Amino acid sequence: MSETLQTTDVAASDADLLAQTAIAVREAGSALRERFGDVVRYQTREELMRALAANDDTALDILRPRLTRLRPDAGWVEDELDGGALPPGEWWVVDPAEGNVNHLHALPEWAVTATLVRENQPVLTAVHLPLTGETYTALTGAGAHLDGRPLHVSQTADLGLSIVATSQARPDEDEKVVRRVGSSITAMLFDALVVRTAVPATLHLLNVAAGRIDAFWQFAGARADLLPGALLVTEAGGQISDAEGRPWTPQSQSFLAAAPGVHAEAVSTLSR
Repeated sequence: MSETLQTTDVAASDADLLAQTAIAVREAGSALRERFGDVVRYQTREELMRALAANDDTALDILRPRLTRLRPDAGWVEDELDGGALPPGEWWVVDPAEGNVNHLHALPEWAVTATLVRENQPVLTAVHLPLTGETYTALTGAGAHLDGRPLHVSQTADLGLSIVATSQARPDEDEKVVRRVGSSITAMLFDALVVRTAVPATLHLLNVAAGRIDAFWQFAGARADLLPGALLVTEAGGQISDAEGRPWTPQSQSFLAAAPGVHAEAVSTLSR
C-alpha cells in the first residue's frame, strides 16, 4: 500500500511539474517571438555567435529562474550542443532557441524546449512553437500530447510509402559523419517515398510523434536535440534506437525514431 501511494505521489508531482514547465517555455517563447521578423545580418562567425547568444540569453533569462525554482537541486546543462551521459541525479536539459539559426533568418522552424532528466532518463518534456502557439508535452508513462490532445505515431507499415526526415547534427561536423549523412540520404531516396532534410531535429521528432512523418534519423547529435523528441515519440507509441537497431542512449553515435511498422525497414536501409 505504501509503495502504491508513494508512486502515485511522485506521478502527481511530475505531472504538476510538467504543467509548470510548459508555462515556462511558453513565456520564453513569447519573448523570442517579439525578437522575430527581420533577417539578422552578420558578416563574420563572431557576429553570428553574438546574435545566437542574444536569442539564447533572452529565453534563458526567463527559463533559468523559473525552472530552478521548480527543482532547486537539479543540475543545469549549460551547452545545448553537449552530448553523452549526465552525472547522477536530476538535470534540466534546455534548448532556449532550438533552430536558432532559422530564427535569425526569419524562418518559422524554431522552438523552445525544456526536459527534466532523472538518472539519465528523460522524465518529462515541454516543447513550445511560438509562431503557432502549439505546446507539445510528454510525461513518462502518461503519453504524449499536443495542447492536451493525445499524440500517436503513424500506422504506416511500408517504408516505400513513408515520409522520412533527417537533420544536420551541428555545424563543423566531422567529415566522416558528414559523409555518412550523405550516404544515408541517398539510401533513403531509393527506399522511402519522400525524404526531408532540415534543421532542427526536434521539429521532425514532433512530427513523428504526431504521425505526420514516419521516421527520423540523425548521426551524432546533442542531448538537447534528441531527448525531448525521444520521449515524445516513445510516449506516442514509436520506437527509438540507434541506426543499427540497438538501444539508444545519449552516448550513441546515431539515432532513429520511427513508427513501429517501418522501424525495421529503416534500420535495414541505414545499415547499408
